[in-house]
Amino acid sequence: MKKKVFIGLILLTLVTLPLFVRYAESAAPAEIVVGNPASLTGMFAGLGQGQVFGMKAAVDDINKQGGVNVKEYGKKLPIKLVIVNSESDPLKAGTLAESLIVSDKVNFLCQGGETPIMPPQISTAADRFKVPYVTAAGPMEPWMAMRQTVEGRWKYTWAFGFPIATPAPPGSPWAKPGYTVMENWKSMLDLFGNKTNKKVAIFASHDPDGVGWYGLFSGALKNWGYDVIGADKKLGLVPMETTDFTSIIKQWKDNKCEILWGNAPGPFIGTILKQGSAMGFKPKMVSIGRGAMFYEDVTSWGGDLPLGIGMEIWGDPSLQVSKGIGGATLQSLANKWTKETGKPLNRTLGSGYRSIQVLIDAIERAGTLDSEKVNAALAQADLITIMHRAKFDENHFSYEPLAFGQWRKTNKPWVWECPVVFSHLDFIKVGGKPIFPIPYQ
Repeated sequence: MKKKVFIGLILLTLVTLPLFVRYAESAAPAEIVVGNPASLTGMFAGLGQGQVFGMKAAVDDINKQGGVNVKEYGKKLPIKLVIVNSESDPLKAGTLAESLIVSDKVNFLCQGGETPIMPPQISTAADRFKVPYVTAAGPMEPWMAMRQTVEGRWKYTWAFGFPIATPAPPGSPWAKPGYTVMENWKSMLDLFGNKTNKKVAIFASHDPDGVGWYGLFSGALKNWGYDVIGADKKLGLVPMETTDFTSIIKQWKDNKCEILWGNAPGPFIGTILKQGSAMGFKPKMVSIGRGAMFYEDVTSWGGDLPLGIGMEIWGDPSLQVSKGIGGATLQSLANKWTKETGKPLNRTLGSGYRSIQVLIDAIERAGTLDSEKVNAALAQADLITIMHRAKFDENHFSYEPLAFGQWRKTNKPWVWECPVVFSHLDFIKVGGKPIFPIPYQ
C-alpha cells in the first residue's frame, strides 16, 4: 500500500508540476516599470535631458542581457521606462509622480541629476505610496535641510550628491579632499587669489540651493581673508524671477571686485553676465555653480561670456573608476551622447545611468519586486557604478567625487568645452591648464 501511495505521489507530481510552472510564469509580471518625472523643458532642461539619456542607455544595456534577474520569478525581466516632462516645475513633478504610481503602475521611481527643489514632491509621493525612489539631489546641505523637516525623513528616497562645505564623517569612504564644492573652488583661490585684491562679489537665486550656498560660501570667504562685498545685507541673493541686476553690479564695480562667485540656474546667470559685461564689470576670476554646468546654458549667453568661468565638476569621462553594465564606462556613455546628439558632454549622463544600476542591484539582491524588500536592499547597497562608488549612509545619502573645471573655446563644431583643470583625486584626470586672469576681449 505504501509503495502504491508513493508511486501515486510521484505521478501526481509529474502531472501537476508543469501546471505549477505555468502558473508561476503567468503570475510573473512581463516587465519592471520605472517612472521618471524629468525636467525635459524649462529652466532645468540641461539636467533633465542628460539624466534621461543616461537612464535610457542603462536600460538598453541591461535589456540587451535579457533584463534584471528576479529570483522570485525564476527569470529575467526587462525594464520599461516611463518618462514624463515636469517642465522644471517642482509641484508638477510631484503630481506626475503620483500619476506614474497610480495610473501607470510603476514599480519604482528613478532619476539622475536634478536641482534640489525638484525631488521633494516626488519623495513625498514615494513615501505616500511606499515606492522606492533613487535620485540625485545635488548639494547635500539644502537637501538635508529639507529632509529634516519631513516626518519620516523620506524613508523611500535614496539620493546621490555632494556637500557644499560639510566634510564627511571621519572614517567614511569620503573623508578626504575632493568631495566638497568648497575645497574644489578654493583650489583656484589658493593658486591665484593672491594675484587679486581679494574683493569678492557673490550672487545666488533665492531657492534652497542658492540660499544654502550663499550662507556657506560668504562665511568661508571671510574666514579665508577675502572681503565679500555686501554679504551682511545679502547683496546678490535675490528672487529667481529677478531680471535687473544693474544696481547690484554697480556696487560690485564701485567696490572694484576682482572675483565673482555665484550659484543659480543658467538663464539667471546669463542675465547677470550680460548686464555686467555691458557695464564694464570684468572680474579676474569667476566660479559659478549649477547653471554654468551645461553647454546649452552657456552657449545661450552669447559671445565670449562663458570664457574662463569655473565650476565644480562631477561626472567627468576622465573618471578612472567607472563600471557600467556590459563593460560601459562614463567615457563610452559620453561618446554615445555626442554621437547621437552632436553635442559635447552633459554631466548628468552618468547620474541617470547610475540610478538605474543601483536600482537593478537592489532588485537582484532582494530577489523580488516587493517594495519593502527592495527598499531594505537599497540601504545595504555598496557597488562600483559608472559614477564611482555607491553606498548610502544613515541619511539615505551617497557622496560623489568632484573636481574643478573651466569653460574655454575649442576648434570643435560646438566651440565650448569645460575640461578639468584641478583635481584632488588621482582617479579624476586633469585635462587642461587653469585660465587666469580671464582674457576679456
